Amino acid sequence: MKMAMGRKLIVGAGLLVLGVTCGTGRLAAQAAGAQSQAEPAKPATAKDKTQDTVLTLGNAPAAPVPNPEETAAFKAFMDLPMSDVAKKIQLAEGFVQKYPQSRNNDEIAYSTLTFCYLVVGQPVKVREAGEKAIALNGNDVNVLAIMAMTLPRSIDANDKDPGKTLAVAEGYAKHAIELLPTLPKPPAISDEVFANSKNEVLYMAHNGLGLVYLQRGQTADAIPEFELSARFSPEPDPVTLFLLGVANQQVTHFDDAISAFSKCAAIPGDMQDRCKARLEQAKKSAATQLSAPK
Repeated sequence: MKMAMGRKLIVGAGLLVLGVTCGTGRLAAQAAGAQSQAEPAKPATAKDKTQDTVLTLGNAPAAPVPNPEETAAFKAFMDLPMSDVAKKIQLAEGFVQKYPQSRNNDEIAYSTLTFCYLVVGQPVKVREAGEKAIALNGNDVNVLAIMAMTLPRSIDANDKDPGKTLAVAEGYAKHAIELLPTLPKPPAISDEVFANSKNEVLYMAHNGLGLVYLQRGQTADAIPEFELSARFSPEPDPVTLFLLGVANQQVTHFDDAISAFSKCAAIPGDMQDRCKARLEQAKKSAATQLSAPK
């Protein structure tokens, strides 16, 4: 099943970065037991009001030896606003190519690239950058969630082992969900921003789990995952609602399918016509067939 990635990740006047460094500053929460660390973000300007949050877990990597040239190159792509995502990608790619041994900064760079590739719709590159980011920090909840949502959508004829890809996506999703409750809030950000950032992770992780189960034919397991994904999404997501409707239609829960497709059909965009067509199918099925008990 080839589906769109989901809603555009645009919030207000800026882009709410889902725990990666695709913006003007960095707030990092590192947890090793009860230990946490935060770095204040660069103040927002009138041009870029984005407030970025980096949610990471695990032992903080050893600090690299200061290198003025490397520091300047790192700062260049970190400070670049998302309004120029193509340039941001170019600078981040150049950084990891020139400084492949910069463990701490490379982890942030690959995390940045994972999200930026998601923004520009390049799932193959999302997978490549995400795998490198996870190899450097297997507890980056944001990269884990992005990969959980991306992998099931990137399976095609070239995927040598779709079953393995789905298993990896399932593992990433469950690990992100497991880690979130242990994540301490950095003091530099508000409770609201922190809660929204965690909800974005849950939205993606449950979305990925739902699609994993749907592609395996575990439709009954997929439904609650899509319901949770829709609940944690800060704005209505037509793709998630469509998938929720499809899953309910497959198990002949027609009233629930009609509800999901109706919500999806009310959202302007690329999915609207597909949702309207499915809504009519669900209504006809409800009128001619018995719904299965829940």
